[in-house]
Amino acid sequence: MHSFHPYIKAVGTGHKHNRDLTQEEMEVAMSMMLTQEASPEQIAAFLLGWRIKPESIEEFKGALNAFDDFIHHNDIANSIELGYPYDGKVDNPYLFPLIAKKLEKFDINLVISGDNLQPSKKGTTTKEICENIPTQVNLHYIDRKTYFPDLSALTDIRGKLGLRTGLNSIERLVNPTNSKFAIIGAFHKPFVQKYIDIYHDRYERLIILKGAEGAPEILGKCSYWIVEGKKVEEYRVNINDFGIYHDKSYKRITLQESLQMINDPSPEHLQLAKLNAALYLTLCGEASSLEEGFEKIK
Repeated sequence: MHSFHPYIKAVGTGHKHNRDLTQEEMEVAMSMMLTQEASPEQIAAFLLGWRIKPESIEEFKGALNAFDDFIHHNDIANSIELGYPYDGKVDNPYLFPLIAKKLEKFDINLVISGDNLQPSKKGTTTKEICENIPTQVNLHYIDRKTYFPDLSALTDIRGKLGLRTGLNSIERLVNPTNSKFAIIGAFHKPFVQKYIDIYHDRYERLIILKGAEGAPEILGKCSYWIVEGKKVEEYRVNINDFGIYHDKSYKRITLQESLQMINDPSPEHLQLAKLNAALYLTLCGEASSLEEGFEKIK
């Protein structure tokens, strides 16, 4: 049996004595947290120290390798995994149900996962949305309690800690459906390169989008990166170029308001759904550009 104390010591003894864990060490440490061989106090201490240190690419990769051994996989063909934050959305609507409708005729499946709220934004979660909308044939919601119960079981510990940790960064894309394609939102520009380094060899093609609230949706002027192995291409998009003018309110949106926007979408939200569906077509290789994809959706 391993002692968990050396892993806490590595991340929690101050900037002069902290060190990065090797990928192999991180696999062991994360496995001990997922099995809760480490105590709740030890898990909280590690997660806090790991965030402050901060996390390395090798540590993130080691954590994902550990995840692979615990996840119950279920293949979904021709699918895109959507990497939404588990701390929810606060002041933006969810577009994925509208995007899925635009992609039905292309036989593209969208995979979205969810769980109870994680720290720290206290927004409306994908779980709340998916449990309150009609079933769609090409929109597949999977609850983390079903496919990754060991990580879901850490919700209480993370809630008591009440802070973002390294888990927030990597829990959004764990590929329980063995999807070839994925899209993830980046909160801040430095995370773009981190996600490239972490995920470039885990998907056939990946889009990293610097969007509002770290969500993988175009809602305004933004940048996105298409990653295919070691090849990375950056693109910029202005929704005005597509005749879309989105008036952002920055007002906290309740669950009921989010559902209303999905069930009775405004013309601008339908246009935003078309534009995002066009982006997904480029991800899957069904369109060579965002402009071509937008014309196909229309």
